[in-house]
Amino acid sequence: MPAQILELITKTDNVEIIRDQIAAILTVELANQAVLSGGQPMPRVFIERSNPWGQFLTPTPSITQPVINVWWDSSTFDAPTSNVVERQKSETVYNIDCYGCAVSQDDGAGGHLPADEEAARAAQRAVRLARNILMAGPYTYLGLRGLVWKRFPQTINLFQPQIDNKAAQRIVAARLALMVHFNEFSPQVATETLETLMIDILRKETGELLLRAQYPNPSP
Repeated sequence: MPAQILELITKTDNVEIIRDQIAAILTVELANQAVLSGGQPMPRVFIERSNPWGQFLTPTPSITQPVINVWWDSSTFDAPTSNVVERQKSETVYNIDCYGCAVSQDDGAGGHLPADEEAARAAQRAVRLARNILMAGPYTYLGLRGLVWKRFPQTINLFQPQIDNKAAQRIVAARLALMVHFNEFSPQVATETLETLMIDILRKETGELLLRAQYPNPSP
């Protein structure tokens, strides 16, 4: 029977740590952008929310501040650069979903600002901020140098959220898929001590000792 894991597994996997770090970076830097812009509203950041845009569903939403939802999408593991004992090289995709909402209104000059266009522009601005922040030089390793090997954007796709299989009105979303390379580690088990084995090889004719071997080798 193989050796058992004797300790309770309570550690947080690196994939979760990195997801939370991405959200923390966005939160801090968006707050900084608000200060630099003189108080311009910035997106709010959530983690693993199934419906972060629920606030936009009232007939006339009173809050149209964009929102960003960071969630873990998928992980694949690269066997050639991993080992079978403790370390697995992970290539993980995190989705940074940016939602914009708007209400149709007059532009003050006799024109009209359509809600769908304004919502699209709000989502595009949010994903633009997210990409520029996460790909900025200070965040080459997402603030986790030694853990993160590489981060790079895969795709940006725009879409409309669905409600009962219908596109939500006045709401547009942009998804930044961010690929991050890092190591995951697994619990280790102490190897079992082998019994010492002595081997003597003798010459048949004379009994002369030709070779003596001990396994495992004694400590020097």
